Amino acid sequence: MSAPGSPAAMLKALIVRIPLILKTILLRGIGRSPGSGKQDFRTELTVTIIRSFMNSTDPMGRQQKGSMRDPGIKGPLWVSKVEIPQPAIDVQDAVIKAIEELKMGGETYDIPGVGPVEAEWTGYRRGVDKNAPEPDMSEEQKYVELKQESSADMVVLYFHGGAYYLMDPCTHRVATSQISKHTNSPVLSVRYRLAPQNPFPAALVDALTAYLYLISPPPGSLHAAIPPNKIILAGDSAGGNLALALLLTLLTLHRSSHSLPFHNTRTQILPPAALAISSPWCDVSRSMPSVFSNSPYDYLPLPLSTPSTTPHSPPHPIPADEFWPPSPPRIDYYIDAPTILHPLVTPLAAPAHLWTSAPPIFISTGEELLTDEALILARKMHKAGVSIVAEQSEGMPHCFALIMPDSAAGRKFYETIGAFCRDAAAGKIVASGNLKFIAYRSELNREIPFDQVSPLTDGEVDELLHTTKEWRVEGEKELRRDWKGRARL
Repeated sequence: MSAPGSPAAMLKALIVRIPLILKTILLRGIGRSPGSGKQDFRTELTVTIIRSFMNSTDPMGRQQKGSMRDPGIKGPLWVSKVEIPQPAIDVQDAVIKAIEELKMGGETYDIPGVGPVEAEWTGYRRGVDKNAPEPDMSEEQKYVELKQESSADMVVLYFHGGAYYLMDPCTHRVATSQISKHTNSPVLSVRYRLAPQNPFPAALVDALTAYLYLISPPPGSLHAAIPPNKIILAGDSAGGNLALALLLTLLTLHRSSHSLPFHNTRTQILPPAALAISSPWCDVSRSMPSVFSNSPYDYLPLPLSTPSTTPHSPPHPIPADEFWPPSPPRIDYYIDAPTILHPLVTPLAAPAHLWTSAPPIFISTGEELLTDEALILARKMHKAGVSIVAEQSEGMPHCFALIMPDSAAGRKFYETIGAFCRDAAAGKIVASGNLKFIAYRSELNREIPFDQVSPLTDGEVDELLHTTKEWRVEGEKELRRDWKGRARL
């Protein structure tokens, strides 16, 4: 039997999908395919194939293990693995302080604790073949080589995507090495704790630990201290959510002049130079219209149910294992239902004034399920006076630059994010006040004022968010009533 993820298993999976591939080719040929007129053939076929792999019914542990399989290190990238030593409990306490200050009422969450955090320094290795093996040298030697080739006076702190329960820095090395190439800077990619074993705010505690590690490295660290105004927070999908949550945490703590000990050094909390995110998950409740309206162009699975289709939200229909469901049960892998609209969980729900002192922010999205939440958040930030640089690529799916880095859209994304990060570190960001819309047909490219990126008003957005929250809360209450009833039998 072929191991999951092996070349033989992948070939078998593709053979099974030959009828689907032929159907896509046929529909494309007669102009009746979902992506006709907005996607080239390669993009549409890629979306179709990836979509067919979604909605796994494997147990949680098997899903996680499959999504975190290390592809190895070869070709034009440097990787130096590090472990950030366990910090004092003050890091957790700082996150709890921010959570409590931003609470809207009724939120519940676990106290996560602190621990060591693994991460990878990633850099672009120039002048080697795509199959060049990783050099046989120590992690410290690899970092020295990486730093010599990534000599810019800045660092990108990167958080991978995966809906907070999947993937790993190893799955995002192509993306982080491309960002390093286009910024000429090292990238620190963080292995934060995953849900459902470690729900909110465990990942946020790890993210803050990594940020403090950059600005106040403990003895024995490979890098020298990096000023906050030379750090760019970055991430994709859930990693974009985590970057936004970390930024809000830093802004909240900074407003109260918060400092904390980090490995025997008193560290002042200061915000970074900028934030750069792609296909960010800004609404964990999945309440915005594009979650359905953009489904023809995206591979992300649709919500299993909505407030209008199901009385109460059901749990994820996967076989039970040691990780899922927890006791007591909950609706979402990442959070308790009453916490779903906390600003550090769903940044779209954050009141506008929380963004007023934010540094420049770059947002890239496709025509995907998460488009509305990204663009409406950009509108809210723009109203709050934040320098926003935002792009939308017509017909492009979720995280298109990750899955198609050598496509025209992928290459353009890395060039744009690279230029933004370099300018941000130099204090040279100039925001136009408009969304740049990159059309499938380039002659239709245009700029759209941020106040026109969505027909929904801020009030209508809030109403949608709160309707979904109430529905999830009721669903979770029902789950827990059933759980308690079974426990009494």
